[in-house]
Amino acid sequence: MERVRDLAALPKAHLHLHFTGSMRPATLLELADKYGVHLPAALTSGEPPKLRATDERGWFRFQRLYDAARSCLREPEDIQRLVREAAEEDVRDGSRWLEIQVDPTSYAPRLGGLIPALEIILDAVGTASRETGLDMRVLVAANRMKHPLDARTLARLAVRYADQGVVGFGLSNDERRGMARDFDRAFAIAREGGLLSAPHGGELTGPASVRDCLDDLHANRVGHGVRAAEDPRLLKRLADRGVTCEVCPSSNVALGVYDKPEDVPLRTLFEAGVPMALGADDPLLFGSRLAEQYEIARRDHGFDDRELAELARQSVRASAAPEGVKGELLADVDAWLTA
Repeated sequence: MERVRDLAALPKAHLHLHFTGSMRPATLLELADKYGVHLPAALTSGEPPKLRATDERGWFRFQRLYDAARSCLREPEDIQRLVREAAEEDVRDGSRWLEIQVDPTSYAPRLGGLIPALEIILDAVGTASRETGLDMRVLVAANRMKHPLDARTLARLAVRYADQGVVGFGLSNDERRGMARDFDRAFAIAREGGLLSAPHGGELTGPASVRDCLDDLHANRVGHGVRAAEDPRLLKRLADRGVTCEVCPSSNVALGVYDKPEDVPLRTLFEAGVPMALGADDPLLFGSRLAEQYEIARRDHGFDDRELAELARQSVRASAAPEGVKGELLADVDAWLTA
């Protein structure tokens, strides 16, 4: 009988983790008490909230919960705590490189403005990286629900801090709102500044949104991208171009994109040669972190240890880590597999 290796010991990169959504539930409760914030019952029950965001009412409820949690992050020390704890959780799950995604405009009103907010976040990331040993970087994300000019401002800001920890530029929120092409200039600014292009697509809408990410935003990676499985020609295009899909199985099920973990098309993407980087998305709301995503691949999709190691390699290759760091991580993945 083949030995089952510990997935938490598998070295991997984590490329899809949202800032507020990375918070520990206990931390949220403590911060809410600190600031006198009345949280919705769904955030205080001790269980992941029941969500289904495939219709706009469900997405609104998801965003309302997210906004309530974000309102509890008010001081630099709150940001420091969130980032340090996110790093600790990632280290526990075998992450060796983390790119945490944030829209600093969401925190700017309480942190003294857009530039101070990003600097506080970057300082927290640097401190947490030193304290935990986890290599961490930041992906600045624009919001589809806001004006494209806001995205351009963010892109310029992200480029300004490209040598201080910002490695990529993204686009989040409800992909049913805001056409990808409306944000093409923002992504051009980011690419010209040397940042990775990593917009969300192919989650709440179908393959067309993934194609838009490729055609209009020249994506290096696609946040989620799972709906590409519905279009064989698109799968081939992703595979041929080596565009990585940041697949978040627990999130897909929690938001109602798929009914069960086994319905998430991990095997379809893998066998089509589409690179994947498994991610936890928003553990605060979905109840599971990085190692559990690999466990889903093993338990619900029959991935053996060689295939799981290849998923880890794909996450490393798709990261913004320097080539030397990638080489070390890839060697450590091989060592996990041969131990």
